[in-house]
Amino acid sequence: MLTDLRYPLKGNTVPLWAVPLIAILLPFIIFITIYIKRRNAYDLHQAILGLLFSVLITSVLTDAIKDAVGRPRPDFFWCCFPDGKDFYDNVTTGVICHGEKSVIKEGHKSFPSGHSSWSFAGLGFLAWYLSGKIRAFDCRGHVAKLCIVLLPLLSATLIAISRVDDYWHHWQDVFAGGFLGLIVASFCYLQFFPPPYDANGWWPHAYLQAIADLCHNGQISVMTNTFNSRPLEIETVYVSSNVHGGMNMSDTSPVLDIMEAGRRCQS
Repeated sequence: MLTDLRYPLKGNTVPLWAVPLIAILLPFIIFITIYIKRRNAYDLHQAILGLLFSVLITSVLTDAIKDAVGRPRPDFFWCCFPDGKDFYDNVTTGVICHGEKSVIKEGHKSFPSGHSSWSFAGLGFLAWYLSGKIRAFDCRGHVAKLCIVLLPLLSATLIAISRVDDYWHHWQDVFAGGFLGLIVASFCYLQFFPPPYDANGWWPHAYLQAIADLCHNGQISVMTNTFNSRPLEIETVYVSSNVHGGMNMSDTSPVLDIMEAGRRCQS
């Protein structure tokens, strides 16, 4: 098995500290930019909350799988034998590593790729978010919108490919990490926002629910005021009929006003 794990030790093309900047800070900047333009606190709050949930859940799952699987990295030979001299047990033929324990432990955390999962968790959520904001799936055939949506996914893909190029992960590790991050990002986005192809795909669920509650409370208020004022209205009609000898007919009705208010809320 060590024959396939003799790839040379290389540094990180994308260092670990750069992943949060790309997967978290960059979406934050875009969220705040859209908030400055639209001034919708619901949208900003739900976007930040969904992004943090996506990255956090992905991180927990990735670390748990890393510890459970323990697949050696492509350069594990040099982690185990820093001087290039391999040792094996004569009885069990097992590998006897004489490298640093921390390096050996880190060398057993190849599956899945953390860089890939975190990148797709953050940038995948950003892709979902942008597709809803620019209405990428409005059936009008704007290819430029799809390019904007695919740009974050392309960035995450390049980060994932760099892990294979640096011999830190096998291609299966990168594929599994990216798939995990994208699935979690999709679930988290749909938890806070409607699908991008929905008619209300621009706004989060919390904002739409607040609008629905506001309309519902407005209907109840109209109905309460109408029922409280109805005896006075009947009395007014009765008095006017006695004075003028006939009943005045009105072209409006409290019930019609309530129905009209409901139509305005629904629209």
